[in-house]
Amino acid sequence: MAKIEVGILGATGMVGQQFVRLLESHPQFRLTWLAASERSSGKALARATEWRLDGRIPAYAAELPVSEPRPSGAPQLVFSAMDASVAGEIEREFAQAGHIVVSNSRNHRMDADVPLLIPEVNAEHLGLIPVQQRNRNWRGLIVTNPNCSTVVLTMALAPLVPFGIRSVVATTMQAVSGAGYPGNASFDVLGNVVPFISGEEDKMEHETQKILGRFSHDSVVPLNAAVSAHCNRVAVLDGHTVTTSVAFSRKADLADIAHAMETFQSPPETMNLPTAPKRPLILMHEPDRPQPRRDAARENGMPVFVGRVRRCGVLDVKFVACGHNTIRGAAGAAILNAELLVSQGHL
Repeated sequence: MAKIEVGILGATGMVGQQFVRLLESHPQFRLTWLAASERSSGKALARATEWRLDGRIPAYAAELPVSEPRPSGAPQLVFSAMDASVAGEIEREFAQAGHIVVSNSRNHRMDADVPLLIPEVNAEHLGLIPVQQRNRNWRGLIVTNPNCSTVVLTMALAPLVPFGIRSVVATTMQAVSGAGYPGNASFDVLGNVVPFISGEEDKMEHETQKILGRFSHDSVVPLNAAVSAHCNRVAVLDGHTVTTSVAFSRKADLADIAHAMETFQSPPETMNLPTAPKRPLILMHEPDRPQPRRDAARENGMPVFVGRVRRCGVLDVKFVACGHNTIRGAAGAAILNAELLVSQGHL
């Protein structure tokens, strides 16, 4: 079967580079088109950006020209890694022109008719697509993936929904790569904890409720649970860690919680997608795991790792979760969303 041509909006940034790396040998997609800001357009990718990931820029993409972010000439499927300051209008322009936009940007995540998608958790939210197309009178569509720290939290919480999640308190220790490049100044973050990331706490609180909500009658009914987030930037390169306490409306033994996490499976429609991890959630039993340096990049950076499941003296249970922020929390998540769209006949 011929591969589907894809493009990247915002190809020169950190997440855009991660898309380039992950798409190099993809079995379904072939990267043929790149777009970025005006100062990069007209140049080959290798001359339009300085490669910030490990190793060298993949040879297959080095000479691809960078275009302006306009629908003309772009393939039908585009991944958006654009800065939020410009992403909203450009993504709408592409969808209006009939393109499928799979976005990592925050602009449309909380729109009532836009799926905020984690395939292993809420694949049924793709039911919003016909609602979106009807509401906006466009042939294309926009699907989003969550904020990088929200992915880690919601994947850990997803197996616990049957216990009746009532309230959640989450504290993040977020890697510097989540701030893009140049991100935080080294003088500010080395040997330090920065207890503020603009907009991050609000995103975690509201995105979690939407993702874990129930699709019903052409809309998503948010999870009826209070979510409180404390977000911190720490001197870690890759991998967000989230310490979490949860209260339930139903009695839940620790053994039941651990079993639910350990046996959590993807729904059948997502299990064989190329980028899907064999186990979306991996429960660790060592007393000092997960750790971002040791665990976040394992298994291609796509699972979320959970450990230290124990009783909480204030709520019911507490645990630690960790995931790779630029793969599972960004580019890899968007590629997995696109694979689900293909499998469900939207492309």
